[in-house]
Amino acid sequence: MRIACFSLLLILLPALGAKPNVVFFFIDDMGWTDLGYMGSKYYESPHIDQLAKEGMVFMNAYAAAPNCAPSRACLMSGQYSPRHGVYTVANSDRGSSKHRKIIPIENTTHLAEKFVTMGEALQVGGYVTATMGKWHLGDDPTTQGFDVNIAGKVWGSPSGGGYHSPYKYPNLEQKEKGEYLTDRLGEEACKFIHKNKDKPFFLYLTHYAVHTPIQAKPELKKKYQAKKPTERHKNAAYAAMIESTDDSIGAVLGKLEELGLSENTIVLFFSDNGGHGGVTSNAPLRGSKGMLYEGGIREPMIVKWPGVTKPGSVCRENVIGVDFYPTLLEVTKTTAPEDYLLDGVSMVPLLKNSDAKLKRKAIHWHFPAYLQGYTARHGHFRTTPAGATRMGDWKLIEFFEDGTLELYNTKEDVSETKNLAKKMPAKVKELHEAMLAWRKKVKAPVPTKLNPGYDPVAAKSSSKTKGKRK
Repeated sequence: MRIACFSLLLILLPALGAKPNVVFFFIDDMGWTDLGYMGSKYYESPHIDQLAKEGMVFMNAYAAAPNCAPSRACLMSGQYSPRHGVYTVANSDRGSSKHRKIIPIENTTHLAEKFVTMGEALQVGGYVTATMGKWHLGDDPTTQGFDVNIAGKVWGSPSGGGYHSPYKYPNLEQKEKGEYLTDRLGEEACKFIHKNKDKPFFLYLTHYAVHTPIQAKPELKKKYQAKKPTERHKNAAYAAMIESTDDSIGAVLGKLEELGLSENTIVLFFSDNGGHGGVTSNAPLRGSKGMLYEGGIREPMIVKWPGVTKPGSVCRENVIGVDFYPTLLEVTKTTAPEDYLLDGVSMVPLLKNSDAKLKRKAIHWHFPAYLQGYTARHGHFRTTPAGATRMGDWKLIEFFEDGTLELYNTKEDVSETKNLAKKMPAKVKELHEAMLAWRKKVKAPVPTKLNPGYDPVAAKSSSKTKGKRK
């Protein structure tokens, strides 16, 4: 195996007492305000809300990419997209060729074997590892650091019949009608915890929910159809999917409590990208899944580390998906893979003190691909090829088709309504220089070649992605 080169590290691990278990809830397409503790008055999430009361809430937590596969590749590898080449889902030349001004960078759809995943590192650290649900990085996660795989493969959304049985997933088959996938994944997670209660375990419960297709349990959908919607949240089926996800998380947390494992288990909750704009609203954030505006990348995040995180605390420091890998290495006292680069920084100082600051200049995104619009308001594209950098409260977005730069103060203007690029050229220069230095460091390819099939007349038939509010 790829981890053989550093497997001898096991014998060097000091005897420091029982290692903490790790449970990582990774939700698909859940928006920043899709939970009760984040302000929703329509969606219900009592178990996640309780977790927020017991742990630390992060208000400026970011996915490392605006859609599924690259976000997951960054999380698992601990590296930014330019290092592994997973930039988007499937092909990067989405939409009609006549609307694409430049030729995007070719995309990689699998996380290559050479990358040492978070799972592999924790395996070497003495953990039994399991992934349950969406994998989206290759055909078999058991070749990339997981002892147990339930329902994970290369696909990015529920296959076959979707969320309702009958279905057939790796190590998860149900021929009879009536079972709901989200419920079953929670049950399998509880079985794994019970089986491995006497040894340190890493459970990566990566729900397919709340990704499309929007399919709910009928009885829950009826509940929300009878409930008064709000201006922002009104989709009854989606609300029911959130409740089912919450119930699954509640079952897992309940199992930890039942077995007396809660005090020695670190629980993390996060989403892979922003909410789907055709299903939910990310307001007050601008944009949605597939965009580098806040609605596409800012995520709900909770960490509960008993005895370390202060219950009900709130952290406002900027954190990003690549930070989880070094954080888990530190909290589990696991030695980092030898000669393996990690782009993130450990969040442990924040977990110990929510007012602490991390020692880095900025966080970055690189998305050299096109994503077609999924509603009429998007026009041809949700996003054209772009990159972004956040430094403190400031955020700069560069659109590669024409070099447009947009500058926002995300603290004073969380909705990104005021582009300050023209008013603050010095600040633009500061962030752009940081962005360019980072691109050089990670060898990020920027698309510059013009597309010979581009038709400027056809492209102008719809307004540009830049400036869209939703």
